[in-house]
Amino acid sequence: MSATATLTFTAPSSGRIPGNRAMWVGIFCELTEFALMFAVYFVARAHHPDVFAAGPARLSLLAGTGYTMMLLTSGWCVARALHAMRSSRQQACLRWLAAALLFGLGYPVIKLMEVRWNLAHGLDGSAGAFIVTYYYLTFNHLIHVFWGLLGLGWVMLRTGTGSYSAAEHAGLEAFACYWHTTDIIWLMIFPLFYVLR
Repeated sequence: MSATATLTFTAPSSGRIPGNRAMWVGIFCELTEFALMFAVYFVARAHHPDVFAAGPARLSLLAGTGYTMMLLTSGWCVARALHAMRSSRQQACLRWLAAALLFGLGYPVIKLMEVRWNLAHGLDGSAGAFIVTYYYLTFNHLIHVFWGLLGLGWVMLRTGTGSYSAAEHAGLEAFACYWHTTDIIWLMIFPLFYVLR
């Protein structure tokens, strides 16, 4: 590979889009899906302002904060893994991806505990518009997190088998873009359900 090609690859300001087009199509679809779900949230909030103002007090702020910490820490580990791969440090990349998986798995574990807590406190599908909307958005987000965890397992396998290198790791970049998108969506969900009154 020429020095120019290497420079183009490593310089973020070169105008090159990270990952691949297929992943960006998927990310666009994900953002469109959640934009529609957020529209449902705001329509429901407009029709039931008192219910939505009281809603966050019914949920566990500790669980919401736990999700946020797990996802952001996992995303940071993925960023570190990508940096390690760009520096030709495959083993360091694999260690960072393993850490990302560990923190990422914290999300469904917290979700399981939170759902059990919710049901024990009567927060099921009959608990009103706020709780129904909350389940609607957060369970859809959980599905995207599961897809991300599967993708994380795949890029760990590819990294462990030496399929990526400093010169060619578009698959790892594509995964990182997806995982960070999932984080960003959560950062919009978190205040709407756990904080804003």
